[in-house]
Amino acid sequence: MQVIRYPHPTLRHASKPLKRIDDELHTIVRRMFELMYEHKGVGLAANQVDLPYRLFIVNLKGKLGEGEELVFINPVLSRPRGLAESEEGCLSLPELYAQVKRAEKITLDAFNLQGQTVHLELDGLFARVVQHETDHIDGKLFIDRLSTTGELEVREALRRFEEDFAARREHGDIPGDAEIAARLAELEKLRA
Repeated sequence: MQVIRYPHPTLRHASKPLKRIDDELHTIVRRMFELMYEHKGVGLAANQVDLPYRLFIVNLKGKLGEGEELVFINPVLSRPRGLAESEEGCLSLPELYAQVKRAEKITLDAFNLQGQTVHLELDGLFARVVQHETDHIDGKLFIDRLSTTGELEVREALRRFEEDFAARREHGDIPGDAEIAARLAELEKLRA
């Protein structure tokens, strides 16, 4: 398992709701936390590790042993209130940052890893991270929310990501789109 980078097709895949929580899913979540800490992130969505599930993890401290490790399965966001602009980055777009407008406050309903319902009223950084990760499982990236000026500022960096991806695919490091789609469909049959 590894963090995949833009423009990998799984990042644009609308994830399917999870219907089964099993021991393997617990192992997957543990590995996701390890990867998130390794890459110095505060959130990580399943499709960022090439899995087609509506699941993401959060630890606002971003360090093992600090903060609270949270798992959100089949999240639903509602009641967006206010508007705040702040800089965002993404583990799938390393070292790329831009200003993104998001709701200042939101309501989150989800399940945790024990299958219990979670209902939270969020604001600030927590609300931003949850919106960012929910976008991921919907197949959206923070670059999709940029202003026209913001898009122009990141265009060259995105081109470099695209060239690197094409080179890695050409060398056989990354499978073709059809193979990726078939693998995602098989994974969905297991748990979604």
